[in-house]
Amino acid sequence: MKFLHTSDWHIGRTINGFSLLEEQKYAFKQILSLAKEYEVDGIIIAGDLYDRAVPSADSVITFNQMLREMNIIEKFPIYAISGNHDGAKRLNYAKEWLDFNQLHLRTSLEEAFIPIETEQVQLFLLPFFDPMDARIYFSSQGLDEEKAKEIKTIDEAMTLVISEMQTHFDKNKKQILVTHFAVSPHKEEINLTSETTSKVGGLATLNVIQFKAFNYVALGHIHTRFASPSEKVQYSGSPVKFNTKEAKTQKGVFIVETQQDSVSSEFIPLQIQTDLVVIEEEWDTLISREFYENQPIHQAWFAITIKNFDKAKLAGQNLRAQLQKVYGTIVELDYKFKNISSVKSKTQNIESLDNIGILSNFYEVTTGETLSGLQQEIIENTFKQIEGEK
Repeated sequence: MKFLHTSDWHIGRTINGFSLLEEQKYAFKQILSLAKEYEVDGIIIAGDLYDRAVPSADSVITFNQMLREMNIIEKFPIYAISGNHDGAKRLNYAKEWLDFNQLHLRTSLEEAFIPIETEQVQLFLLPFFDPMDARIYFSSQGLDEEKAKEIKTIDEAMTLVISEMQTHFDKNKKQILVTHFAVSPHKEEINLTSETTSKVGGLATLNVIQFKAFNYVALGHIHTRFASPSEKVQYSGSPVKFNTKEAKTQKGVFIVETQQDSVSSEFIPLQIQTDLVVIEEEWDTLISREFYENQPIHQAWFAITIKNFDKAKLAGQNLRAQLQKVYGTIVELDYKFKNISSVKSKTQNIESLDNIGILSNFYEVTTGETLSGLQQEIIENTFKQIEGEK
């Protein structure tokens, strides 16, 4: 059997207020085309279908249309889960009707233990959950209350969840798990291109060894395939570039094929409709014709950082407007001030500073300048008033 593995669509996502809906529609058309080209037996979407728990009307309309094209028009079975960005209860609406049409969407832990059965494969759909969900579920299944209270980490919870799943394994079939967590090759935290930090919703990463019972694990949450901890436990990555960390990452999907004795996968790149280009240069370079004519001006989105920014020299100028005239859409504009390294060195001993010192330090870091005598006097008087009101 063949499956297309994708994840992290984040329908409704923006970059600093710039809508990505058209980019997401463009990526979806390619995904659907690949599903037809490779004649897959189902499409896996490993979480974060929407970008928000309560998506906008446009986002809902867009995603519903995508589901309609995949499932109703093209008749592809869908195997999807909710991620940490999704509103699980909202997505769970009309579950029985969706299952009847082979649109299998799981949004709660208790739904994950009974697999979706095909002739050759069992698909376990495990949505994002936290240790509290596991404590509640296993308590309801008769686990001793004291033992349930010992489930404090996602690592402990996942061990129990997978053990329970294994009781439903059919030895004559392959087992595929679809889930939405950060998984690393070792028991350590990772920080790649997910929209979060190195933790999943505040939870530490999982170890790849926990998933050894499965023939393939279709992961979501991290937005690049290069975070995949092994050949059979893989992230497809997001289909669209969502921030500057992802600007240089190749987006795509996996085509996963199960055979009698093995499971193989192939990464298929997706084309980007509007690229995201990150530039960090000094102002004079940025406005130099020789430089910008070698950039995809008015064809891409730009995230620009002005190096060695001289506030006094450029005061009173609308820098964004000037750059937009040259480059086109500027989705992000940042500044690196002169002598910022010396300013940063002053922050190393911030614990020893009083309130006024902390505020002065912050002002230097963000503006590259020191407080004037008048500014410092105002701050001192303000703190005195605050202290007097306590």
